[in-house]
Amino acid sequence: MDGRRALPDLVLAARFLTIVPVPGRESTGKNALGRAAWWFPPVGLALGVGLAAADRGIAWLFPPLLAALLVVSLWKVLTGGIHLDGLADCLDGLAGRDVPHRLAIMRDSRVGVYGALGLVVVFLTSLVALAELPPGPRGVTLVLAPMTGRIAPLLAGALLRAATPASGLGGAFVAALPRAAGPVYGALAVILAGVLVGGWGMAAVGAGLALALLGAALVARRLGGITGDGLGAAVELGELGVLLAAAAHTRLAA
Repeated sequence: MDGRRALPDLVLAARFLTIVPVPGRESTGKNALGRAAWWFPPVGLALGVGLAAADRGIAWLFPPLLAALLVVSLWKVLTGGIHLDGLADCLDGLAGRDVPHRLAIMRDSRVGVYGALGLVVVFLTSLVALAELPPGPRGVTLVLAPMTGRIAPLLAGALLRAATPASGLGGAFVAALPRAAGPVYGALAVILAGVLVGGWGMAAVGAGLALALLGAALVARRLGGITGDGLGAAVELGELGVLLAAAAHTRLAA
């Protein structure tokens, strides 16, 4: 990472991944977002810490299900719904008859039936999974899930070629993405989870990354490569995988 670009890259990553009004000058240029990928997981970690802190107050005021609804809603609002939009576009596009048709569907700003259904399922599954977690694992899960989700596009972008390398945000991101960023942060996330809660946390991070990469690979297979929407969908799937794994651990440990 170039030290001279570190702060502008951080500003760009924070503004792209959240709606938080971060002051300062951001990096610009076609390859800027890919270079800023080193900051994606730290931004995700900061988001997770903020959500865990908010959850403590919200859970004190409201019953578990309502508290989970408010926290998940806050989660999606803080990200501007950008990754949910990518997930919806992918679900709509994958039903197309061929690659050009699928890409055309994904470029359409309207949300179709598959996209709308997918958004409902992902939101409700995240809500119920979070509501089922006891306070201790719930806080740790809220820290780990956003970070894991933002490691997912770094790994997917390094492993999969771009569907439209000459155009689109996804192609520019993949082209400039530091290939070491995903493996480095993936290892650090597993270590952090192990330090915080032990084996189940490590398994949760692994499950999140596995689900994200599986989804990204499916998108790439149907489109001839990965797109920006596919990378956004990987973020959502990575977060969901951590939540599901944490909920499964709670059930099995009961």
